[in-house]
Amino acid sequence: MAIFQLRRPGNPKVDQKPKSKISASRKLSLKIMLLNRAIEDLEKEKQDREEEKNRYLKEKHPSLQLSGLSLGELQNLCKQLYSKIDVVDEERYDYEDKVKKHNKDINELKLKVQDLGGKFKKPALRKVRVSADEMMRALLGSKHKGSMDLRANLKSVKKEDIKQEKVLTTEVGDWRKNVEAMSGMEGRKKMFDAAGGGQ
Repeated sequence: MAIFQLRRPGNPKVDQKPKSKISASRKLSLKIMLLNRAIEDLEKEKQDREEEKNRYLKEKHPSLQLSGLSLGELQNLCKQLYSKIDVVDEERYDYEDKVKKHNKDINELKLKVQDLGGKFKKPALRKVRVSADEMMRALLGSKHKGSMDLRANLKSVKKEDIKQEKVLTTEVGDWRKNVEAMSGMEGRKKMFDAAGGGQ
């Protein structure tokens, strides 16, 4: 039956790290062995590169035999070497251009990755009930003045209002006379007096 101890600041048995099975001297000797192995691998890699370079140069550029050549043969040899130099220069230029382009692309992609990794954290979304008015205010801002509540926009009609409208329509009669009566200052004065502004 195992007894579990709770981790408490005052409990010295639980706070101690478990001891390593490898001693400090053994760890040090392993590190030294790994470093020596890495140094040997680097030297071997350097030698392999030098051998590959020498092999490539011997293959592409064999040693020249200049002894016993006439002036015309030397001139032809110089022309051939010059044409080979042109071809190699073109290839070198193309490779340098490709390397520059690839380095530029790599840098741009690194910047994009940094931008994407740093800025965009996906927020936790929640369901929210929004009325039509609130949605219009959010979309239009201060331009939205009207209400989308259709019931509130409906006029409440009373029976007295209906009777007054009927009286007004019967009094007006011909609409042309009403327009002529309201035109000019006299018509505005009548409207002002009728509204109770003259009292």
